[in-house]
Amino acid sequence: MAEAFNDKILPAAKAERYAAVAQEIAAVLDGEPNLTARMATVAAMLAASFDHFLWTGFYAVDPEKREELVVGPYQGTLGCLRIAFGQGVCGTAARSRQTQVVEDVGAFPGHIACDSRSVSEIVVPVVDAQGHLLAVFDVDSETPAAFDRLDAEWLERILQDSFAD
Repeated sequence: MAEAFNDKILPAAKAERYAAVAQEIAAVLDGEPNLTARMATVAAMLAASFDHFLWTGFYAVDPEKREELVVGPYQGTLGCLRIAFGQGVCGTAARSRQTQVVEDVGAFPGHIACDSRSVSEIVVPVVDAQGHLLAVFDVDSETPAAFDRLDAEWLERILQDSFAD
């Protein structure tokens, strides 16, 4: 996909594409304080930038149920509404606060299948400047082993830049 933002064609190589998208996201978010607007923008821009991203979005920490995630802004088919900490890939990322890269969701103990087409997944914890968990960022793909360390590094960087300021 050569999706364009502001008339800019994104590079084909993954690292260069992430770098270009990161710059565009930072430019769009500059000065925007609203958390929902920031999440919606990040989800939309990343979903539009990678063909193999089937579902792209956030599960936010519920302020009334601190051990539960509730679906936030996303791009894709209907997401699970709530996920308990420790459950599935998203809940595991929330509990451990570590990025989860799953090559085969069928082999992940306790995987929650919100969309049966999902074959692989990456989930990145999202923390604020004080280190409090705000959400997890979830990307599903129909492609086996679609995500690797490069995806993890770039998504972690983009999310840190977007939410830890």
